[in-house]
Formats: sequence, structure tokens, C-alpha cells
Amino acid sequence: MDDWSEIDGLNTKLAAPIPDLTLPSHFTRKKTRSMGRGSIMATIAAEQALKYADLTDSPEITSGATGVAFGSCMGSTSPIPAYGRLLKDKVMAGVTATSYIQMMGHTTPVNIAVFLGLKGRVHTTSSACTSGSQGIGYAYEAVRFGKQKIMIAGGAEELCVTQVAVFDTMYAASMRNDTPETTPRPFDQDREGLVIGEGAGALILEELEHAQARGAIILAEVVGYGTNCDGAHITRPEKDTMRAAMQQALDDAQISPDAIGYVNAHGTATEQGDIAETHATREVFQRRIPISSLKSYLGHTLGACGAIEAWATVNMMYDNAFAPTLNLQNLDPRCADLDYITGAFRNLDTEYVMSNNFAFGGINTSLIFRKWPK
Repeated sequence: MDDWSEIDGLNTKLAAPIPDLTLPSHFTRKKTRSMGRGSIMATIAAEQALKYADLTDSPEITSGATGVAFGSCMGSTSPIPAYGRLLKDKVMAGVTATSYIQMMGHTTPVNIAVFLGLKGRVHTTSSACTSGSQGIGYAYEAVRFGKQKIMIAGGAEELCVTQVAVFDTMYAASMRNDTPETTPRPFDQDREGLVIGEGAGALILEELEHAQARGAIILAEVVGYGTNCDGAHITRPEKDTMRAAMQQALDDAQISPDAIGYVNAHGTATEQGDIAETHATREVFQRRIPISSLKSYLGHTLGACGAIEAWATVNMMYDNAFAPTLNLQNLDPRCADLDYITGAFRNLDTEYVMSNNFAFGGINTSLIFRKWPK
């Protein structure tokens, strides 16, 4: 990120942006006035998911039968300078009628709801790096307990240097500025931090009989969800509660750890996070379970990562091909003894997979998906 060289005191110059975000023609100025970049990406992803699910023209989208559970770490940051000037210089220049709507914590789900005309429930999951996975979890519970027939679930995050600065001040951001292709390095002893990315992911969760009755394409079944809080420290991960969240998901799914064939790790390439997560995983499974981190490809997409990684995990399970962790060449000996997938895609035929995410505030999530027969 060449323009970051102008920022005094910022060490990292690395990020994983979406270079060309093209708006569909029906995303008119009138319809997008209340959207920042994150909400635009979220709404595009939601539309793509509905199209794949063959629900675009369904009357149930606007009947109240469909809700949304979606989130991000924060809303768009572009209106913040105007509010800063308001507080500092006592001027209203740049503050518009939609400034707050773009930056508010629940901007992604409400913009999706307004754009699509949803009249069901709205769950806002602004829980840092578990925003996307909690969105899926809360959508699952809404459908499971008969509150909605259909839920749009996921997360989104736009790239902003303010979020990068958070990790830079904690010495948790990668500084391989001259060799960006070699970072991030989850689980590697030579890792030196994460790389922030951006994006959005959306999944359609639907009550099973309802989906079958309309002949929907079913990729997987959400069978287990666990979430808890460390209650100990704002930023330091806690192995025991990570383990408990995974066990909650297994208990919810009513399956044994032996049934899981692959774990998609949070895998941020931070020292404390990698070590705590791998040991929690080992304690749950008591074996060298196959595991990899997709952040080695995408960077850390923050509020979007839980949704994007769950979507990818479902697709890998459906295709029996699981991606390796990039740049993992020298396993940190402090990480637990697991079957780290490296080098090439791994062919695995498994009925169940787990996708885990962990966030600031000590929020932990674990999702279990069951492969749907083709």
C-alpha cells in the first residue's frame, strides 16, 4: 500500500484489498446513498447468494419469512473525519443526512434489508472477527427454532488504515513490506503478524423441508454452533474457552469429535493466537486432525472472515478438496501436534467439517457443517 508510506509511525505497508469493486447497474445512487463500501459489498454478496439459491424473485423475500443476520467490526470509516471536524472545529461541513447510517454498527444488515425489502428479523453482529460466524450462528438458531423460514447470514468489512493501525500498535501486523508474497504465515515459527484484508460473504440458511419443497440446491446442513466469551482479557486469547466453544458446537450437533474430518482454523498468524488455538483444537480432538488457515490467501478480513471462511469450508467439503496453508514452511514447535495441510490441496471425503473464529473481547465461535448428499 504505497500511499501508507506517508503515514508517520505506521510500520506495516501491507493489506489485501479488492482492487476493482464494480457496482451492478441497478445499484443506483439513490439506493446506495446510505451505504459505505462495506455495506455495498455486503449487499452484492447477499444478492449473489439469493441468486444461487434461486430466491431472487421469491415473494417470501419480502413477506416477512426472510430475515438477516449480518455484521462487521465497524461501519464505513469515510464519514469519521467530518465528525472529527465537528467535534474539534465546531463545523458541520461534510456531515450529511446519511453519514451516520454509513458508519453505524448495524449498517450492513439494515442496508441489506432495505435494499432487498426484507421484513423479517434483523440480527446485528458487530463482534469484531466473529461478526460473520455469529451471523451464521444466529441465523441458524432463528431457522432452527421456527422464527424464520429463510435467513441471509454473513459479514463484511471494508479496508481502512485505521483498522490496520490497531494491530500495528500491538506489533501484530506483518512488516514484510518488501516481500508481501511471503506473508502472512499462520502457524509458522517465522511469522511476524497478520495482514488485513477486505470483503464480504453471505450464505442462505433455510428450513430444510421448505428448501426441499421448492427444489433448492442444498450444499450443506448447519448442525452445530457454539459461542462463548473468555471473560478474562480484551485481546489475549484463552485456550480453555476456545476449547469450550468447539465442544459446545459438537454437543449441539450431537456428534463425537471423531466425526469431524477437517478444521478450518481462525489462523491469524499471530503468536498468541496460533498457539492457543492449536492447543485448544488438540485438546478437543485428541488426534492430528487436518487443519489449515485461509487467511494465508485472503488476509484477515475481520468482520467478514467468519462468513467467507465458512463459505469456503462448505465448498471444500463439497468438492472433497481442502486448501493448504500458504507460507507454512517451518511449523512453530510451540503449536500443538495437528495435521497441518501444506503444499497441495488435500483430498478428503468427510461428512462433517468445523470452522472456528475468535475475536477481540474474548468472543469465540465454532460452526459445524454436514455435507449434503449430491
